[in-house]
Amino acid sequence: MGRVYVHLFGSPKDKSLRAIVKDYESRVRGRGISVKEHQDRSMTNYEASLSRAGGKLVILDEKGEELSSSELANWLNSANLDSEHTNIAVGPSEGFSEEFKSRATKSISLSRLTLTHEMAAAVILEQLYRATEINRGSPYHRE
Repeated sequence: MGRVYVHLFGSPKDKSLRAIVKDYESRVRGRGISVKEHQDRSMTNYEASLSRAGGKLVILDEKGEELSSSELANWLNSANLDSEHTNIAVGPSEGFSEEFKSRATKSISLSRLTLTHEMAAAVILEQLYRATEINRGSPYHRE
């Protein structure tokens, strides 16, 4: 069974966003999803660390595939059933390099709107929590 790792480019500086990230991090921890904060704020080192992580690489990118919450839940279910782990990477404010993007297994867009990387971290963690709730059949998500 594959584990899902969400990689963040540092911890959110904004206290409110940091609280949201920490809240959802605690909610998803027992559901096969871990959060890794990369404190080295060098873009080159962040991409190199992600490249060495092994497993599948999924990046958040404004040009990526747009998924509904239900579609994300289906994707997460298949990622959890996969034999290798999956790394979901939230990029820095400058975005990922084109070379790095070309190595990604999948690219997901959270919105057609532009989000800060800190806001994207909060949104992806909430959506991953929502996906686990959809897969459990809980009333958290209403269609």
